[in-house]
Amino acid sequence: MTDPGPRPLGTISIKGIEVFGHHGVLASEARRGQPFLIDVEVGIDLDRAGRSDQLTDTLDYGELSRRIHDVVTAERWNLLERVARRVATVVMDDGRVEWVRATVHKPEAPLPVPFSDVAVTVTVVRS
Repeated sequence: MTDPGPRPLGTISIKGIEVFGHHGVLASEARRGQPFLIDVEVGIDLDRAGRSDQLTDTLDYGELSRRIHDVVTAERWNLLERVARRVATVVMDDGRVEWVRATVHKPEAPLPVPFSDVAVTVTVVRS
């Protein structure tokens, strides 16, 4: 039997998951909350799903987006770095995931100057 060679590692992306959370260092952020936008890129072997056309052979991005939304809504953290790390952990809970890049945007961050976005990105690679 011949070796079919390396399997294709693909990327699944979900951009702009809208979440209302209470993350931030300031007491006012914890009290009133604010919107966050979450982007994830997931490295995963897509060969099986590409052959079978079955949802069970890939990452269900509907379910994943719900889990991310639920965690970011239910928990409270001071730093965006912690929120991004927590999102990455949720994604990595699926053992098929090879790596994840999670970005948390805080478009209404309390900055003293005009700005369009504040974001933190964390990349986690399975060892």
